[in-house]
Amino acid sequence: MPARPDTQDYRALFLADAPMMDMRAPLEFAKGAFPGATSLPLMSDEERARVGTCYKQQGQQAAIELGHSIVSGATRDERLAAWCDFAREHPDGYLYCFRGGLRSQTVQQWLRDEGIDYPLVRGGYKAMRRFLIDELERSVAQASLVLISGKTGTGKTRVIQGIARAVDLEGLACHRGSTFGQLPQPQPSQIDFENSLSIALLKLLEQGRGPVYLEDEGRLIGRIHLPEVLRQKMAQSPLVVLEQSLDERIEVVIADYIVDLGRRYRELYGARGDELHAEKLQADLDKIRRRLGGERHQRSREMMAAGFARQRQSGNLDGHRPWIGLLLEQYYDPMYEYQLQQRAGDVLYRGSRPAVLDWVAGR
Repeated sequence: MPARPDTQDYRALFLADAPMMDMRAPLEFAKGAFPGATSLPLMSDEERARVGTCYKQQGQQAAIELGHSIVSGATRDERLAAWCDFAREHPDGYLYCFRGGLRSQTVQQWLRDEGIDYPLVRGGYKAMRRFLIDELERSVAQASLVLISGKTGTGKTRVIQGIARAVDLEGLACHRGSTFGQLPQPQPSQIDFENSLSIALLKLLEQGRGPVYLEDEGRLIGRIHLPEVLRQKMAQSPLVVLEQSLDERIEVVIADYIVDLGRRYRELYGARGDELHAEKLQADLDKIRRRLGGERHQRSREMMAAGFARQRQSGNLDGHRPWIGLLLEQYYDPMYEYQLQQRAGDVLYRGSRPAVLDWVAGR
């Protein structure tokens, strides 16, 4: 059994995917946390606010006494039971609060009183977050990046998912990257995305030397923005360009934006899922109305409505091909060609998805 990471060895904690329970209030957790963390707060948002006000007005001792009076009786028993359950289910885990101070020390002592000696991460969330910010800059500087590029629908994410030394930026951002790329599931907070990205790069670099593959992205993935240090490095990095026929690309778009996205909406919204899915894509189309021009936008909208009507009537997806083909050829392809010209990095290879995966495997 591997040795348990030291409570201040943040690198080892993240490499080991150490389970952690977060003592901070729910609002603090929502603003930013770590992939392996579970929110089990000592105090609710309202309770924390009351203690904070007391601290400012009456000092630390009065705030501590108020905190103990709030988290007492049945409230304390209920929360303590949840902490004990977590500790027993995750004997290799840790606990932390914002700075590794009173909140986590209090919970650690209450656990100890129950016969559970559970380690506390020294420095808490603040120190671990600082480590990941610094580590992200170091990783980006050290990594040899190669971008998987290609027109919309060439299946760049499929290639990324087929490469061992790759980071799926869109997967971390819970967004497919385009105007139509928003998923029904919410995106993570910016801090959550950065933490996950830093840990993913940390793990890849720990595995040894070799290029790290990323999908060629713009500044934004939905509302998540790429860290500037990464964006600058990507702008200079070499590319591998995917090339697929228009028909093949239409198939990928149908699979991702009609079949898979429709399934996600049905799973979340049941009988209303299909209707909400169609409304979502029509609203996305309206977002690019000015760039498309009024006539093309109207034509695309009519074709999209006809595609969904045919799908509802017969389950046939062929009605979606005309509007998808129009958008690919007349909107996305010219935009991609322009963006590719702005890239400073060399093109290392061009080919289909299987050819690119073979090329990567042979490096």
